[in-house]
Amino acid sequence: MRVYAVGGWVRDRLLGRSHSERDRDWVVVGATPDEMIAAGYKPVGKDFPVFLHPQTHEEYALARTERKTAPGYKGFVFHAAPDVTLEQDLARRDLTINAIAMDESGALIDPFGGRRDLEAKVLRHVGPSFVEDPVRILRVARFAARFHDFTIAPETRALMRAIVDRGEADALVPERVWQELARGLLEARPSRMIEALQDCGLMARLYPELDDLAAVAPALDRAADRGLALPARFAILAAACGAPAKLAGLLGKLPVDGESASLARLLVELRAALPQARAAHTLLGAIERADALRRPERFESLLQAVETLDAVGLDGLRRALRAAAAVDAGTIAARHAPDTAAIAAAVRQARLEAIAAASR
Repeated sequence: MRVYAVGGWVRDRLLGRSHSERDRDWVVVGATPDEMIAAGYKPVGKDFPVFLHPQTHEEYALARTERKTAPGYKGFVFHAAPDVTLEQDLARRDLTINAIAMDESGALIDPFGGRRDLEAKVLRHVGPSFVEDPVRILRVARFAARFHDFTIAPETRALMRAIVDRGEADALVPERVWQELARGLLEARPSRMIEALQDCGLMARLYPELDDLAAVAPALDRAADRGLALPARFAILAAACGAPAKLAGLLGKLPVDGESASLARLLVELRAALPQARAAHTLLGAIERADALRRPERFESLLQAVETLDAVGLDGLRRALRAAAAVDAGTIAARHAPDTAAIAAAVRQARLEAIAAASR
């Protein structure tokens, strides 16, 4: 039995990037599942043999090969056996930079030139089987956003386009697409992911609702520079829909988390109104439509997204929210009880006056 560290941990170590010893992936060559269990490893894999180390709890996978049997990224049959070699296991991986292994002495095993591509800063597929898994389009695009000074090899771009043109990408599972998109949006240069997905035709084929990506891509990079959270970054991406109806179509296809979907709806609905809000009644109207008094954190995320997207300042809305929130609604309600209509009108009037005073 021989054990090798593989994948991202090896890649990032060669790049001099920070990495955790607990984030390593391991491949085991020459062992059977029974031998792994007998050595104290705990089986956890559903589709292929993966085990947890008895002390470190890191994942150890038996070396395996895969064969395409049906469309989509789940249409594979895996074969794991003691006679599967390390090179065969590495050959099934997506990019050469992710197909480098390191043995227990620190020696590198690099049959596909991954180290050379790291030095040349190239994202290149390992082999022709790349076209069999449409998720690899998303992964390459995500890596382009992370390693933003790398280029995608022309032949890899061609294969990405071929996957889309053949209709193989139509089998992508929405949950997996969102998982990869979300991770890419959180990378250093999300615009490079968008560019790669546009270049291969995936965006136009799956999400034609995003018809103004050129306008939002630079803002996504600004959002990354500002360290905005995922909901704000997705809201900026969703602004490419332009209209609520198109956004509804997009959200019907992507299983976006609730906070991201909510912020996207608010941004598409209020984007034009927020920078124009000046008078007390328009400021309070925007605050009310965004439910900002109950959800101030979400409102702040909305303001940051709009500022990043349109290069505007919205501190006036922040002052207005603070002023409106400072109104003592309980005291006002006590004066007008039990007339609920009078209470609502009096509270709103007090908030308008507070906002007007704060805006002077």
